[in-house]
Amino acid sequence: MRQPSGLQRHGRLIGDLLVVTILVAVTSWLSLTLTRSPSGIASVWVANALLAGWLLSRPTRSWPGYVAAGLFAYILARELAGDPFAYACVASIANLVEVLLVAGFIRHWVPDIGDPKKWLTLGRVATLSTLAACAVSGLIASAAASIVAGDRLLTFMVWYPAHVIGMVVVGTLTLVVHREGFGLLGRPGRRLDFAFNMLLIAIVVGAIFSQNTFPLLFMAFPPLLWAAYRHRFAGVVGGTAILTLISGIATALGHGPAMLSGSVGETGRTFLLQVFIGAACVLTFPVALIMADLSRLNARLRDREARYRMLADYSQDVVVRMRMDGERLYVSPSAKDVLGWEPDELLNSRWDLLHPDDVAEQKSAMANLLAAGIPTSAKYRFRHKDGRYLWVEAVMRLIPSMDRDGGMDIIYAGRDISKRVAAEEALEASRLELETLARVDSLTNLANRRQFDERLLLALERSRRQLLPIALIYLDIDHFKQINDSFGHAAGDAVLKDFARRLVACVRAGDLVARLGGDEFAVLIEDAATAQVAEVIARKLLDTMNQDVVIDGVNVPVTSSIGIAFSASATNDKTLMSFADQALYAAKAAGRNTYRLAPLQ
Repeated sequence: MRQPSGLQRHGRLIGDLLVVTILVAVTSWLSLTLTRSPSGIASVWVANALLAGWLLSRPTRSWPGYVAAGLFAYILARELAGDPFAYACVASIANLVEVLLVAGFIRHWVPDIGDPKKWLTLGRVATLSTLAACAVSGLIASAAASIVAGDRLLTFMVWYPAHVIGMVVVGTLTLVVHREGFGLLGRPGRRLDFAFNMLLIAIVVGAIFSQNTFPLLFMAFPPLLWAAYRHRFAGVVGGTAILTLISGIATALGHGPAMLSGSVGETGRTFLLQVFIGAACVLTFPVALIMADLSRLNARLRDREARYRMLADYSQDVVVRMRMDGERLYVSPSAKDVLGWEPDELLNSRWDLLHPDDVAEQKSAMANLLAAGIPTSAKYRFRHKDGRYLWVEAVMRLIPSMDRDGGMDIIYAGRDISKRVAAEEALEASRLELETLARVDSLTNLANRRQFDERLLLALERSRRQLLPIALIYLDIDHFKQINDSFGHAAGDAVLKDFARRLVACVRAGDLVARLGGDEFAVLIEDAATAQVAEVIARKLLDTMNQDVVIDGVNVPVTSSIGIAFSASATNDKTLMSFADQALYAAKAAGRNTYRLAPLQ
């Protein structure tokens, strides 16, 4: 998959920062606008949870940018809501402290928040860090309450539950949205049920808060619990978010059961709403955690059961008891599953079921078992009832005979190893293929340097042993770098492949042609009687190579310089290659597109 460029990543980061700035600013302003508290504190504070969820869904190294964006959004929202600038700054700092404490603790103790094994730990850490962080931010905000002539204790009492509830409900919602996407709408196949549950919660909560006559808050809990049971975290997050949204807006507009407590005032009604939302969270989140953990444990149990069932189904050995002559006295029922034969069909002597090529070896193994008396193993092919042969591995041992005093029987456990044999054969084929690839140049399909070195040593050994002359020809393509620079590396590769094809066409099948690297090639001739034979080959190579290579309709001129080392007596590889290399450089010095011969003395 193509990775995004640095510019694209930078653009995405800026867009993400802009989104989180707008969300934090808008939600902060809405919370401050909808509240009726004189201190300007909302019943449920959403912005901090959004920012904390955003941080936990991003790498830690990117946090400074989001923190700066959040601070700007907080101050902007409070300025728009009419807060004095000094109080807006202090309250914004309190919000950032809360966000960083929650996000920092969770990132430290639960680095991978998506690991189901860590969900119970995540729940504990998130709860404790939220309670502590909101208390710290509440103390900072209450200390600054004098700026707006507010009551410090009242400020803390309204601030603390509002931020705790917002962090629990909206923070969890933000994380689920970031990690699950459409998974928030429920598991595939159950999204219609999820939508129905959310609609039911919305209807019930809407009905509860559309009237001021009856205290029906308890009626919201059954559909919330049902959503937690049916849809785990998605149900809890969706349900509590709907409950918080509807109840918060209704209470801010003067509707709902909270209006029944007229004597407690606006602050008291806000506190009652917070208690109601907090109770919904306390009631449903543990259910979701427990159900998620139960699901994880059930999945582990199912996985283990499947593994043990697989072992039981596919590891059943065929147990056979037989006499020394091969007559089977007992065959276990697993023969039906493994070999296709009913156990009764395999009784008595059935050497005909063994592969003809394995019968003698199997009889020899049984004789060796009787002679040595120690357990032995054998591998042979056995005919399945459908006609195909299976590879069977059997471990045999001697046991006392039940019907002959002093006699011995054989018992063995055999298993189908056809797949293993096939895998071993495939592995061996792959090994041979890799070995071939390691000795062949992938671009030209010529021998590579490794194969050339091996063949040269063998040729020199034969030359010394049989007193045969040997010739080594070095070639390279003239001005190959200019071809790459002028026409591109793809054209250069095409030139190399065409050069290799021409080179092979100019020599005999028994001569070794190799690409040593780059545009360097070599031809090894083991039976060149004289140096003139090598020169004839070199001239033929020059004539063949001195032809343009046509690439996409463009003629690319190609010539070659050739160096020849010829030895009529025993020599070594380093000397022969050194002389060929010197001859090649001499050909280049002579103007290229020619050859030079360096005979060894």
